[in-house]
Amino acid sequence: MTPNNIFKIENLEKKYGERKVVDIKNIYVNNGDFFVIVGPSGAGKSTFLRLLKYLEEPTNGDIYFEGKKLSNPLDVNIQRSISMVFQRPEFLKRSVFENVEFPLWIRGKKDNEKVEKVLGQVDIGNLIREKTSSLSGGELQRLALARAMVVDPKVLLLDEPTANLDPYNVELIEKIVLNLNKAGKTIVMVTHNVFQAKRLASSAGLLLNGKLVEVGSADTFFNTPKDARVKDFLEGRMVY
Repeated sequence: MTPNNIFKIENLEKKYGERKVVDIKNIYVNNGDFFVIVGPSGAGKSTFLRLLKYLEEPTNGDIYFEGKKLSNPLDVNIQRSISMVFQRPEFLKRSVFENVEFPLWIRGKKDNEKVEKVLGQVDIGNLIREKTSSLSGGELQRLALARAMVVDPKVLLLDEPTANLDPYNVELIEKIVLNLNKAGKTIVMVTHNVFQAKRLASSAGLLLNGKLVEVGSADTFFNTPKDARVKDFLEGRMVY
């Protein structure tokens, strides 16, 4: 693994029973990259992210993070270096502030200034004392992003972070994650939204039936794909 690689994946497989949902041979994610995986529903995108976070163990194959092979139990320093924002995040039935403070609290830290800073970055600083039950869908998703950001991870994993949100929140969240990436944060995101992927990605791939059929720079992937299935997907034709 070269110093520029933050993730290295070798012969990665995940099976549920006899069904193989992820089957990825050999890929790298570079440090500072904004890597976006597109694909239809059921392609294995969310499972792939859960494997990177090691919420699930591979059936076969290996994942390396900064040269270290992931295994169970996951090294606490690696665990804390990777934050994930789920498509349907769960929250404490407490205030906005307490939800963002919680990841720091479980690490034995207290930093009110940092909590307030990240809430400002996601534009919900005015809701700091509100209960999560009073927030809109877009506000909740930005809260989930703030909760992931507050621990300053090396990598952010984003699972369809703007699914079913209004255009205002989509634009705002895209701006937030782009700024994080420009500041040096590595981001791996999955989405079915090709247009969003084109706006954000520095590199991209198509996941189809658990397989990455093509991976490349954003320019090459979106403008001159080699695989006909990528072209079909990007042009809106149904892919199975």
